[in-house]
Amino acid sequence: MPDSVSALTAQLKSEIAKAIVGQDAVIEQVLIAVLTEGHALLEGVPGTAKTLLVKVLARAVGAKFGRIQFTPDLMPADVTGTNIFNMATSTFSLRHGPIFTDLLLADEINRTPPKTQAALLEAMEERQVTIDGEAHQLSPLFTVLATQNPIEYEGTYPLPEAQLDRFILKIIVEYPSSDEEFQVVSNWNVGFNTRRLEDLGIQPLEDSAAVLASRSQVRAVTVEEGVARYIVSIVRATREAINVSWGASPRAAVALLLCSKALAAIRGRSFVTPDDVKEIAKPVLRHRVVLRSEAEIEGASPDQVLDEIIAGIDVPR
Repeated sequence: MPDSVSALTAQLKSEIAKAIVGQDAVIEQVLIAVLTEGHALLEGVPGTAKTLLVKVLARAVGAKFGRIQFTPDLMPADVTGTNIFNMATSTFSLRHGPIFTDLLLADEINRTPPKTQAALLEAMEERQVTIDGEAHQLSPLFTVLATQNPIEYEGTYPLPEAQLDRFILKIIVEYPSSDEEFQVVSNWNVGFNTRRLEDLGIQPLEDSAAVLASRSQVRAVTVEEGVARYIVSIVRATREAINVSWGASPRAAVALLLCSKALAAIRGRSFVTPDDVKEIAKPVLRHRVVLRSEAEIEGASPDQVLDEIIAGIDVPR
């Protein structure tokens, strides 16, 4: 069964590569979020194709795509929708918000106030929204892929830890290499245009339900007791590290387990290895640890601290 997950992700990567140059690790991590029924936060400077990646992924999957441009004046009802009174029939009817979709791009999520950010919480956790006391189910494929800019903090509202914890991964989108950036420029030079994605010949999956089937196959990947204890040891060590004031929760341990399973399945294996855990640990944990102020002043980063933690834990054999 992992072979089918591997084949599916290879197909999606191939289609995404028609629009995205490089960013292999980022693409793989986004696919891991989708396969684990999770949500991902993509952090990178403007112009690194975060929005384009989500749009192309939706085309490749054959899924409905929705986008919310978060702004300081955005209200919760702008996200979820609201009941509108029809004077002709004297009844209320639901006007669906953009959250009623398969893949939702929450663009610059840190530019809207906490009240509106929180409108996503129920949807992300329960895959439903409650409007005027009535629950409305969302698509089984519903996935939030949120972006934020790490360099402009004026006029932003940092996501609280409780909401950050709802994202199964925090994915760092780096600048492309010199050769990749040259390829981007060359593509535009010969006619590539992000406003005309239909010209790229992206072939969607014949059945988007294949993603749902792959999720079941990911959960069936086996994890030996020694590897499971390794996962728990890493997460518990974040709570005891000298440079960390607040470590990762048990939810983080479950997230690390699921993402390790997805990574193993993508690599065509039916079992998780310690290397899978180590490879995906930082994207799973970097937004779930809060560093001590002294460590931040000294220039430490969550990734550096996590590297030290992982290096200090015995790897099961």
